[in-house]
Amino acid sequence: MTVDPAALALEVLHRDEWLAVVNKPAGLMVHDSALARGESDFVADRLRVQFGRPIFLVHRLDRATSGCLLCAFDRDTASALGKVLMSREVEKDYWTVCRGWPEEDVFTIDHDLDGGPGKPVKKPAVTRFRVLARAQCDWPSSGFDTSRYALLEARPETGRFRQIRRHLKHASHHLIGDTSHGDGRHNRAFRMLGIHRMLLHARRLAFVHPHTGERIEASAQVDAQFARALALFEIPQAAPAAGAT
Repeated sequence: MTVDPAALALEVLHRDEWLAVVNKPAGLMVHDSALARGESDFVADRLRVQFGRPIFLVHRLDRATSGCLLCAFDRDTASALGKVLMSREVEKDYWTVCRGWPEEDVFTIDHDLDGGPGKPVKKPAVTRFRVLARAQCDWPSSGFDTSRYALLEARPETGRFRQIRRHLKHASHHLIGDTSHGDGRHNRAFRMLGIHRMLLHARRLAFVHPHTGERIEASAQVDAQFARALALFEIPQAAPAAGAT
Protein backbone atom coordinates (compact mmCIF):
# COMPACT_ATOMS: atom_id res chain seq x y z
CA MET A 1 0.00 0.00 0.00
CA THR A 2 1.40 3.39 -1.06
CA VAL A 3 1.08 6.24 1.44
CA ASP A 4 0.42 9.71 0.04
CA PRO A 5 3.31 11.96 1.23
CA ALA A 6 0.79 14.78 1.70
CA ALA A 7 -0.92 12.71 4.39
CA LEU A 8 2.33 12.62 6.38
CA ALA A 9 3.13 16.32 5.98
CA LEU A 10 3.51 18.34 9.17
CA GLU A 11 2.02 21.79 9.71
CA VAL A 12 4.59 24.44 8.81
CA LEU A 13 4.59 27.42 11.19
CA HIS A 14 7.51 29.24 9.57
CA ARG A 15 9.72 28.54 6.57
CA ASP A 16 12.40 30.46 4.74
CA GLU A 17 15.54 29.75 2.73
CA TRP A 18 17.52 28.55 5.77
CA LEU A 19 15.18 27.08 8.37
CA ALA A 20 11.66 25.98 9.30
CA VAL A 21 9.49 25.59 12.38
CA VAL A 22 6.89 22.82 12.28
CA ASN A 23 4.16 21.58 14.61
CA LYS A 24 5.19 18.09 15.74
CA PRO A 25 2.32 15.75 16.60
CA ALA A 26 2.30 13.93 19.93
CA GLY A 27 3.35 10.29 19.65
CA LEU A 28 5.78 10.79 16.77
CA MET A 29 9.49 10.29 17.39
CA VAL A 30 11.81 13.02 16.14
CA HIS A 31 14.48 10.68 14.75
CA ASP A 32 15.71 7.12 14.82
CA SER A 33 17.60 6.08 17.95
CA ALA A 34 18.21 3.18 20.31
CA LEU A 35 14.82 3.98 21.86
CA ALA A 36 12.97 3.56 18.56
CA ARG A 37 12.39 -0.19 19.08
CA GLY A 38 11.35 -1.05 15.56
CA GLU A 39 9.66 2.27 14.77
CA SER A 40 9.88 3.39 11.15
CA ASP A 41 8.05 6.73 11.17
CA PHE A 42 10.12 9.74 12.24
CA VAL A 43 9.79 13.52 12.01
CA ALA A 44 13.18 13.90 10.33
CA ASP A 45 12.28 11.46 7.55
CA ARG A 46 8.89 13.08 6.98
CA LEU A 47 10.45 16.52 6.70
CA ARG A 48 13.09 15.41 4.20
CA VAL A 49 10.30 14.23 1.94
CA GLN A 50 8.04 17.19 2.66
CA PHE A 51 10.70 19.85 1.98
CA GLY A 52 12.66 17.85 -0.61
CA ARG A 53 16.01 18.74 0.94
CA PRO A 54 18.33 17.76 3.81
CA ILE A 55 17.07 18.41 7.33
CA PHE A 56 19.14 19.22 10.42
CA LEU A 57 17.21 19.13 13.69
CA VAL A 58 18.28 21.97 15.97
CA HIS A 59 16.62 20.66 19.13
CA ARG A 60 14.42 17.76 20.18
CA LEU A 61 11.00 17.14 21.63
CA ASP A 62 10.09 13.96 23.49
CA ARG A 63 7.94 11.54 21.56
CA ALA A 64 4.91 12.33 23.73
CA THR A 65 5.36 16.11 23.41
CA SER A 66 3.75 18.12 20.64
CA GLY A 67 4.40 21.57 19.25
CA CYS A 68 7.08 23.86 17.85
CA LEU A 69 10.13 22.05 16.46
CA LEU A 70 12.99 23.93 14.82
CA CYS A 71 15.06 22.55 11.95
CA ALA A 72 17.67 23.94 9.54
CA PHE A 73 18.32 23.18 5.89
CA ASP A 74 22.13 23.29 6.10
CA ARG A 75 24.85 22.56 8.64
CA ASP A 76 26.00 26.17 9.01
CA THR A 77 22.51 27.38 9.90
CA ALA A 78 22.04 24.45 12.28
CA SER A 79 25.32 25.31 14.00
CA ALA A 80 24.38 28.99 14.28
CA LEU A 81 20.97 28.13 15.74
CA GLY A 82 22.59 25.68 18.13
CA LYS A 83 24.76 28.50 19.49
CA VAL A 84 21.68 30.68 19.92
CA LEU A 85 20.02 27.89 21.90
CA MET A 86 23.06 27.43 24.12
CA SER A 87 23.17 31.17 24.83
CA ARG A 88 19.54 31.01 26.02
CA GLU A 89 18.48 33.65 23.52
CA VAL A 90 15.58 31.46 22.40
CA GLU A 91 12.19 31.75 24.12
CA LYS A 92 10.49 28.37 24.48
CA ASP A 93 7.05 28.37 26.07
CA TYR A 94 5.16 25.19 26.85
CA TRP A 95 1.61 24.50 27.95
CA THR A 96 1.05 21.69 30.39
CA VAL A 97 -1.59 20.43 32.81
CA CYS A 98 -0.56 19.31 36.29
CA ARG A 99 -2.32 17.79 39.29
CA GLY A 100 -3.13 20.14 42.15
CA TRP A 101 -3.06 23.91 42.45
CA PRO A 102 0.37 25.48 42.93
CA GLU A 103 0.45 27.90 45.87
CA GLU A 104 1.86 30.74 43.76
CA ASP A 105 0.61 31.95 40.39
CA VAL A 106 4.21 32.50 39.30
CA PHE A 107 6.97 30.25 40.60
CA THR A 108 10.39 28.86 39.72
CA ILE A 109 11.74 25.36 40.24
CA ASP A 110 15.52 25.35 40.60
CA HIS A 111 16.46 21.70 41.06
CA ASP A 112 19.53 19.96 39.65
CA LEU A 113 18.87 17.03 37.32
CA ASP A 114 20.97 14.20 35.93
CA GLY A 115 21.19 13.54 32.21
CA GLY A 116 18.97 10.48 32.20
CA PRO A 117 19.91 6.79 31.93
CA GLY A 118 23.68 6.30 31.95
CA LYS A 119 24.33 9.97 32.74
CA PRO A 120 24.31 10.24 36.55
CA VAL A 121 26.04 13.62 36.88
CA LYS A 122 23.58 16.26 38.05
CA LYS A 123 23.63 19.71 36.48
CA PRO A 124 21.75 22.94 37.24
CA ALA A 125 18.18 22.97 35.92
CA VAL A 126 15.76 25.88 36.16
CA THR A 127 12.16 26.13 34.94
CA ARG A 128 9.88 29.13 35.36
CA PHE A 129 6.14 28.46 35.62
CA ARG A 130 3.01 30.58 35.45
CA VAL A 131 -0.51 29.42 36.27
CA LEU A 132 -2.83 30.22 33.36
CA ALA A 133 -6.00 28.68 34.79
CA ARG A 134 -7.29 26.38 37.52
CA ALA A 135 -10.03 23.74 37.40
CA GLN A 136 -11.82 21.61 39.96
CA CYS A 137 -13.33 18.41 38.57
CA ASP A 138 -16.09 16.30 40.09
CA TRP A 139 -14.19 13.05 40.53
CA PRO A 140 -12.58 12.01 43.84
CA SER A 141 -8.86 12.12 44.53
CA SER A 142 -6.76 11.24 47.58
CA GLY A 143 -9.62 11.34 50.06
CA PHE A 144 -11.25 14.44 48.58
CA ASP A 145 -14.56 14.54 46.74
CA THR A 146 -13.08 16.51 43.86
CA SER A 147 -9.80 16.79 41.95
CA ARG A 148 -7.85 19.96 41.24
CA TYR A 149 -5.76 20.72 38.17
CA ALA A 150 -3.79 23.68 36.85
CA LEU A 151 -2.97 24.76 33.32
CA LEU A 152 0.60 26.05 33.35
CA GLU A 153 2.90 27.93 31.06
CA ALA A 154 6.42 26.55 31.49
CA ARG A 155 9.58 28.25 30.31
CA PRO A 156 12.71 26.12 30.83
CA GLU A 157 15.91 28.13 31.18
CA THR A 158 18.03 25.02 30.78
CA GLY A 159 17.55 21.95 28.61
CA ARG A 160 17.98 18.91 30.83
CA PHE A 161 16.53 15.47 30.16
CA ARG A 162 12.73 15.56 30.61
CA GLN A 163 13.20 18.74 32.60
CA ILE A 164 9.61 20.02 32.83
CA ARG A 165 8.21 16.60 33.65
CA ARG A 166 10.78 15.90 36.35
CA HIS A 167 10.56 19.36 37.88
CA LEU A 168 6.79 19.04 38.23
CA LYS A 169 7.22 15.65 39.88
CA HIS A 170 9.75 17.21 42.27
CA ALA A 171 7.09 19.77 43.23
CA SER A 172 4.40 17.05 43.61
CA HIS A 173 2.42 18.62 40.77
CA HIS A 174 2.77 15.68 38.41
CA LEU A 175 2.24 16.31 34.71
CA ILE A 176 -0.97 14.69 33.44
CA GLY A 177 -0.48 11.83 31.03
CA ASP A 178 3.17 11.33 31.92
CA THR A 179 3.55 7.57 32.36
CA SER A 180 7.19 7.83 33.50
CA HIS A 181 7.06 10.57 36.13
CA GLY A 182 3.34 11.25 36.57
CA ASP A 183 0.54 10.01 38.83
CA GLY A 184 -1.29 6.97 37.48
CA ARG A 185 -4.56 7.76 39.25
CA HIS A 186 -4.90 11.13 37.57
CA ASN A 187 -3.69 9.78 34.24
CA ARG A 188 -6.49 7.20 34.34
CA ALA A 189 -9.07 9.89 35.11
CA PHE A 190 -8.07 11.79 31.98
CA ARG A 191 -8.09 8.64 29.87
CA MET A 192 -11.72 8.22 30.90
CA LEU A 193 -12.28 11.59 29.21
CA GLY A 194 -10.69 10.32 26.00
CA ILE A 195 -7.36 12.06 26.67
CA HIS A 196 -4.67 9.46 26.03
CA ARG A 197 -1.65 11.68 25.51
CA MET A 198 0.83 13.44 27.77
CA LEU A 199 -0.32 17.03 28.23
CA LEU A 200 2.87 18.84 27.29
CA HIS A 201 2.84 21.12 24.24
CA ALA A 202 5.60 23.39 22.92
CA ARG A 203 3.25 26.31 22.36
CA ARG A 204 5.64 29.07 21.29
CA LEU A 205 9.17 29.47 19.94
CA ALA A 206 10.84 32.85 19.45
CA PHE A 207 14.39 33.64 18.36
CA VAL A 208 16.51 35.98 16.24
CA HIS A 209 17.20 34.65 12.75
CA PRO A 210 20.96 33.94 12.50
CA HIS A 211 21.19 35.25 8.91
CA THR A 212 18.67 38.07 8.62
CA GLY A 213 18.54 39.36 12.20
CA GLU A 214 14.75 39.18 12.02
CA ARG A 215 12.85 38.11 15.11
CA ILE A 216 11.00 34.87 14.33
CA GLU A 217 8.02 33.93 16.48
CA ALA A 218 5.98 30.78 15.88
CA SER A 219 2.95 29.48 17.77
CA ALA A 220 1.50 25.98 17.47
CA GLN A 221 -2.15 25.11 18.04
CA VAL A 222 -2.92 22.12 20.26
CA ASP A 223 -4.47 18.90 18.96
CA ALA A 224 -7.99 17.64 19.65
CA GLN A 225 -7.08 15.72 22.81
CA PHE A 226 -5.23 18.66 24.35
CA ALA A 227 -8.14 20.90 23.40
CA ARG A 228 -10.42 18.52 25.31
CA ALA A 229 -8.26 19.09 28.38
CA LEU A 230 -8.40 22.86 27.89
CA ALA A 231 -12.18 22.62 27.92
CA LEU A 232 -11.95 21.64 31.60
CA PHE A 233 -10.59 25.13 32.19
CA GLU A 234 -13.22 26.69 29.91
CA ILE A 235 -10.45 27.96 27.62
CA PRO A 236 -10.50 27.69 23.80
CA GLN A 237 -7.35 26.19 22.31
CA ALA A 238 -6.14 29.50 20.86
CA ALA A 239 -6.08 31.29 24.22
CA PRO A 240 -4.64 32.48 26.48
CA ALA A 241 -1.74 33.81 24.42
CA ALA A 242 1.58 32.48 25.60
CA GLY A 243 3.51 35.17 27.42
CA ALA A 244 0.43 37.28 28.03
CA THR A 245 0.12 39.10 31.31
